[in-house]
Amino acid sequence: MKLPFSGVMTPVLFSLLLCLNVQAATPGGDWTHLQPEHEQVIASLNIVELLRRHHYNKPPLDDARSQKIHANYLKSLDPARLFFTRQDLEHYQAWETRYDDFLLKGNLEPGFELYRLYLQRQSLYLEQSLHTLKEGLEHMDFNRDESLETDREKAAWPADLPELKDLWRKRLKDEVLRLKLAGKQDQAISELLTKRYRNQLKRLQQIRSEDVFQTYINAFTQTYDPHTSYLSPENAENFDINMSLSLEGIGAVLQNDNEHVKIVRLVPAGPADKSKLLAPADKIIAVGQGSKELVDVIGWRLDEVVKLIRGPKGTQVRLEIIPASNAPNDPTSKVVSLTREAVKLEEQAAKKSILELEQNGHTARIGVIEIPTFYIDFKAYRAGKPDYKSTTRDVKRLIAELQKEKIEGIVIDLRNNGGGSLQEATELTSLFIDKGPTVLVRNSNGRVDVLADDEANGPFYRGPVAVLVNRLSASASEIFAGAMQDYHRALVIGGQTFGKGTVQSIQPLNHGELKLTLAKFYRVSGQSTQHQGVIPDISYPALVDTEQIGESALPEAMPWDSIKPAISVRKDPFKPYLAELQARHDSRTQQDPDFIYSRERLALVRKLLQETRVSLKESTRRAEQARIDQLQLQLENRLRTAKGEEPLKALKEDDDESLLTHSENDADSKPEDDAYLKETAHILIDWLNLNPVARNP
Repeated sequence: MKLPFSGVMTPVLFSLLLCLNVQAATPGGDWTHLQPEHEQVIASLNIVELLRRHHYNKPPLDDARSQKIHANYLKSLDPARLFFTRQDLEHYQAWETRYDDFLLKGNLEPGFELYRLYLQRQSLYLEQSLHTLKEGLEHMDFNRDESLETDREKAAWPADLPELKDLWRKRLKDEVLRLKLAGKQDQAISELLTKRYRNQLKRLQQIRSEDVFQTYINAFTQTYDPHTSYLSPENAENFDINMSLSLEGIGAVLQNDNEHVKIVRLVPAGPADKSKLLAPADKIIAVGQGSKELVDVIGWRLDEVVKLIRGPKGTQVRLEIIPASNAPNDPTSKVVSLTREAVKLEEQAAKKSILELEQNGHTARIGVIEIPTFYIDFKAYRAGKPDYKSTTRDVKRLIAELQKEKIEGIVIDLRNNGGGSLQEATELTSLFIDKGPTVLVRNSNGRVDVLADDEANGPFYRGPVAVLVNRLSASASEIFAGAMQDYHRALVIGGQTFGKGTVQSIQPLNHGELKLTLAKFYRVSGQSTQHQGVIPDISYPALVDTEQIGESALPEAMPWDSIKPAISVRKDPFKPYLAELQARHDSRTQQDPDFIYSRERLALVRKLLQETRVSLKESTRRAEQARIDQLQLQLENRLRTAKGEEPLKALKEDDDESLLTHSENDADSKPEDDAYLKETAHILIDWLNLNPVARNP
């Protein structure tokens, strides 16, 4: 969808600005060649106008937004507060309330000047680190009792350059210690870090004016919301490059995480998903082609890492990752090998299974329909082919097959389903309700469009339903789950969903493109899916850190709100029984090894995340690492013992198996082995026993 726009704005003259000369003449390099280009100026003016006219919120570009731009730009350049000092910030303080004026006049020089200072400081840091490494690790004092704050997002800015350089010294020492604890020898550490820092210096020299412009303009656009962003001409050719590798890649959604690239979610039926070797929040630290040497990618841009991972179908790519299952500050890595391939539609298709469970002396048969994504073969659909493939068609067929097998209820499994076709989310809902609205879309002018099931044939399936979700259930998954909850058609069980409830459109510019948030999704109850997602009726312990994954983890995420509901409030048949269902669930899972493990692991991770100050004394650091390893080992062995498995003598014996394989990511195809799926079926059986009328609606 293209937004109406009157055309390219005419250029305006730069306003005069006295540049603050804080750059040194030679140390850290000369970056004066990086200057704003004419076409970038025109693009910035167009972006300002598009945001003013068409962004969903239409917030003013004023002094208050200027302060947000300043803070956001500093954070995007220096999230760990490693390169700017309080002296620098005092020097630039006058700009805090002037970015609105700069942008309205097409003056990009302030953004370029701060970026040049950032490059100078990063060069100084790399040069200092290389000099220290050249002197030899034997000159580093690992017996000195000092520490480093690793979570520096809210740390105080270093006062001046000497304090900054001391921070750099400690940071290098921490890098060396991490590699020592990971089992590397001094010579290997020195070679690895020297190569890494030289490569980063080389990459700094390749920074272009477009890189500066994109970073600066996105610091501006993302003060509106995290999904509104400028795409350079190169990225605009295929804007999915920053979001998905589903085409001839590994099938993973990636994002920057300070100097690392982090996996956000796995594309269903993609190479990474099928391998069971990768998980959300894993950090990629090196990439190799086939059997060639791994290339260290710490400090690289997201698009550069993506280019390394992408490649011809059938070829191999090796990734060195720091697993999400590691304790915080545990740098131990492992290498996984994947074969690149395009994700096929049939591999993402919905599939069924049957759970047979003993409960209260009765064997219950519960059907399970797993939906990895909301798909439709648009090409066949538009061509008018009667046998086109879609989520709704497949699920309808699977329901019919399950009914022939005498199931008592159905679990719709939407875990890790990142969304897909909005049309299919609406069509799928129509299989379970009489008729009526399924989702509301509100645009920036306040107009609400209602998507509805207008068929008067009644529901295709009237029996009991539970919808199983988790933090990685997003977008179309949230629309379907929300509608099923609002119509009181299903129990929603599992984890709080992702919370992305906004709609974006691509707007061409004279130079690149703007991805613009122009609408918002609402459930038929009038509640937004944005930020909050769908809250389950009965919740399971989270298996990923919800503070790192999800819409609410993104800066400037638009808030949850509500509008007028599209349906009248109906009697909720589940409400009188929820307390009893919760009590039975709690009683059953209190002794369940997988649920105990999930709760204890989540508690341990949260506890360790609070321990952000690390010792730079080697003996203390090793003792601390041994303590954390022992805690993890005890946690793992309690689970193994409860399941009748052989305990581990050391945590790293289990290197090739992520701890997450004891959860919903288990590769075992038997549904009975999936603790969360089995418990969801038990809850559905409880509901049928408490309310026998539900068996024959």
